[in-house]
Amino acid sequence: MISDFGFRIQSAIRNRQFEIKTGYLFVFLAGCLWGSIGLFFRALHDQFGLSASAISFLRPTAALAFLIPALLVTQPRLLKLPRASLPFFLFFGINTAAYSIFYTQAVLFTSVTTAAILLYTAPAFVSVIAWRVWGEPLNARKLIAIAIAFIGCALVARGYDIAQLQLSALGIAVGIGAGLTYGLYSVLSKAALQKHSQWTTLVYALLFGAIYLAFLQTPADFAPLFNQTGAWIPLLGLTFGPTIGALTLYNAGLKIVPASNASLVATVEPVAAGALSFLFLGERLEMWQLIGGALVIGGAIWLSLGDRRLRGV
Repeated sequence: MISDFGFRIQSAIRNRQFEIKTGYLFVFLAGCLWGSIGLFFRALHDQFGLSASAISFLRPTAALAFLIPALLVTQPRLLKLPRASLPFFLFFGINTAAYSIFYTQAVLFTSVTTAAILLYTAPAFVSVIAWRVWGEPLNARKLIAIAIAFIGCALVARGYDIAQLQLSALGIAVGIGAGLTYGLYSVLSKAALQKHSQWTTLVYALLFGAIYLAFLQTPADFAPLFNQTGAWIPLLGLTFGPTIGALTLYNAGLKIVPASNASLVATVEPVAAGALSFLFLGERLEMWQLIGGALVIGGAIWLSLGDRRLRGV
């Protein structure tokens, strides 16, 4: 009887360990999918002439055009939003739209390299917010992992090339704003997932973000979609890859792992972006960029191995 009870305990621990490892895998895959955003953005902007503002709006709108009908047919109850949750998702939508605006402006005011480095201040913001809001530990291991991830991201983005760092006070401000709003997505999603399904969370975060972004658009912004039908191919790729696919995986992972840990694991994104750019755009990876990629992945793995729950403690 006692041995049978012990077996059940061990089995439950192994199942829990597998669940947590799966959660980290989901977040890792989401980061890899997010790394493909640049490929679709380059195609839509450079080849078909869509503006950055139009792409930012079309990304959630196209995703919603698929998600809402699919849920209406399969699980319509998930589209019901309690009135009490409306203020929360209104703010969530503001954060979604603000991230898009801040990141675009950071690129314009500084450079792609500087904006990318500032964007990945997100794990620091998430760790501090999660520490204050949910009491997630901000221990030495996590602080070191934050530093390793930030250094790795800076190297992948070629932050060591001083010629690329065109800094300005306003550029730094909006870049940090991008990092803050990017990090807040993890925090807000974690809070939403405590009361709502991942599909409800995803739909309403995208919906309210798209509504706010709609006010920045003009009909002329979408002319390339009708003048060049080939533009729909990368748009659909952007919709089902780094939007629906990545956000679904990330939200699924957030239901299992701490928000601060998920944010750090997701910093694999610039590594994936660098690898994809090398494969499909012919952009070469320098030695320091490879070292930076190793730091990002190594830091994320080291952090996840330090999760006491993975060891069944």
